[in-house]
Amino acid sequence: MRFASIGSGSEGNGLVVEAGCTRVLIDCGFGVRDAAARLARLGLSPGDLAGILVTHEHSDHVGGVAAFAARHDVPVWITFGTLDVVGERMAVVPRVYGFDSHDVLAIGDLDVRPFPVPHDAREPVQFVLSDGAARLGVLTDLGTVTPHVEASLSGCDALVLECNHDEAMLAGGRYPYPLKQRIAGRFGHLCNEAAAALLRAIDTTRLRHVIAAHLSRENNTPDLARGALAGALGCAPAWIGVADQSEGFGWRQL
Repeated sequence: MRFASIGSGSEGNGLVVEAGCTRVLIDCGFGVRDAAARLARLGLSPGDLAGILVTHEHSDHVGGVAAFAARHDVPVWITFGTLDVVGERMAVVPRVYGFDSHDVLAIGDLDVRPFPVPHDAREPVQFVLSDGAARLGVLTDLGTVTPHVEASLSGCDALVLECNHDEAMLAGGRYPYPLKQRIAGRFGHLCNEAAAALLRAIDTTRLRHVIAAHLSRENNTPDLARGALAGALGCAPAWIGVADQSEGFGWRQL
């Protein structure tokens, strides 16, 4: 099992997970040609994908899904709540499968377990994916860590974890006050310290990879995100990976 990112941030997101002969893309916030070019950097073509999993309806996650899936005949899995918001857009996609936020999905060689998260969307989810031997936890858009989130991610072998902002940078930055409130609120985005607190709260004994993701270009830095997560794990900051907007990150093996 391995995973890689084609980009992570407010301008577009996409994470590829592979097990055996199965590859899925979690979200696609990029245009059709851009997404294909980003996949090519990982040695993949659109036809290699068994499906796209959608976390929620915000444009940096779902913006390119319908056009990409329709162009390349890739099936889409999406929560019923999210589908209620973007259903008209998805009408061009030949195969769309709705699911509930507590369902378990079997896609080829991958076991996919969604879990609900607090975020300002209709039915937002994040995912734990497994090949039966290793577990990858993906958590990139939520405002508050809940006991269910902690239970879902405990004992994972790898985590892609939102570190959207540094609290001091957000508070002192140039964003309008209502936007600052939204980002820092219960249904917004995780700050570095909240992500670090999550790591302290869960079983991390199996962790082989931790990637800081969805960093704000305006209100965070890779060094601050690495420092917060490394402090929680007691490791060197260099061990923490960072997903960026333009390049994402390369393949990580489990």
